[in-house]
Amino acid sequence: MRELPRQLSAEELAGLFEGRTRFVELLAEHDDPLGRATAVIEQLSDKEKHEVLDAHPAIGQKSGLSARSATEQGTDDDPEVLAELARLNGEYEERHGFRFVVFVNRRPKAEILAVLRDRIRNPTDEELETALRELVAIATDRWQRA
Repeated sequence: MRELPRQLSAEELAGLFEGRTRFVELLAEHDDPLGRATAVIEQLSDKEKHEVLDAHPAIGQKSGLSARSATEQGTDDDPEVLAELARLNGEYEERHGFRFVVFVNRRPKAEILAVLRDRIRNPTDEELETALRELVAIATDRWQRA
């Protein structure tokens, strides 16, 4: 397991966060960017927070995944589970206005269905904070496993 870095470039961070957003650009200015991520998130507008979440692929998405995301999401491709994930992802995005992000941590997609069902009901402001914490956990795990 790698230690958390003292400095990362915007390109390295873009790989961890699935895209080069304003958030990534701000993180690249800091020593210990992953450790400072929560503080940097607080500086973002809601639009910028949504942008960083929407850069992440949807759970169960089949195409356009980075190699990291494809590995993390696994290969359990039960058509019923994928169809339900697609339906719930759409419902979640309609309700909250941004993509559902969860630290899968190598759990099967069927297990994520329960998490998604629970989180759909959260108030949007609470869910935004949860999704952003999950995103930082994903990026931190990616760095440590690389």
